[in-house]
Amino acid sequence: MAQITSLFVTRLYRASLSEHGPDIDPSELEASCYSIAEDDEAGQEWCEENAYPGYTSYASLTDLPWRFPIFAYLVKALDAHVAAFAADLEFDLGDKALVLEDIWINILPEGGTHSSHIHPHSVISGTTYVAMPEGASALKLEDPRLPMMMAAPPRRKDARDEMRQFIYAKPAVGDVLLWESWLRHEVPMNMAEDERISVSFNYRWE
Repeated sequence: MAQITSLFVTRLYRASLSEHGPDIDPSELEASCYSIAEDDEAGQEWCEENAYPGYTSYASLTDLPWRFPIFAYLVKALDAHVAAFAADLEFDLGDKALVLEDIWINILPEGGTHSSHIHPHSVISGTTYVAMPEGASALKLEDPRLPMMMAAPPRRKDARDEMRQFIYAKPAVGDVLLWESWLRHEVPMNMAEDERISVSFNYRWE
């Protein structure tokens, strides 16, 4: 009898942020994101100069956990989630550890997008979701083998998730999603009238 097995699995971690670490009030985190964005003139200038829709602190603030206590609490929770994901991935970390490399705020207005990309030099990347109004875009994840599927026919519309070439993960406020940093992903156009707010981060091995 023929046997078919799945090889080279791509894992996606999804959990409620509150499952690990201190409780974090989403409304307080949202207010903190807006307060930081309003005061971050360097970040505003970078977004304007680079035609970045909305606001990101990626290029301007590198010490959010030191500046704002709520981000220090957030990192404690994220550390535990990343440790759980690393265990699932069966990483052999040896005498090193996965540590936070950077963390930044994203505020995406109506019509805003974030094009397809990866996170080089990191091991695990992820996002926790602060505000997801009705119609806010999901996270789009791409099969990493896609460039090599040169002559393959398309998948059926009812194909199983693990057979699809793209997956749309629709998070809720308070969710945390983690994936390996080589996985290409994007944020399609935000169709909501209100802003989509998230906090993204990278972990490195050291």
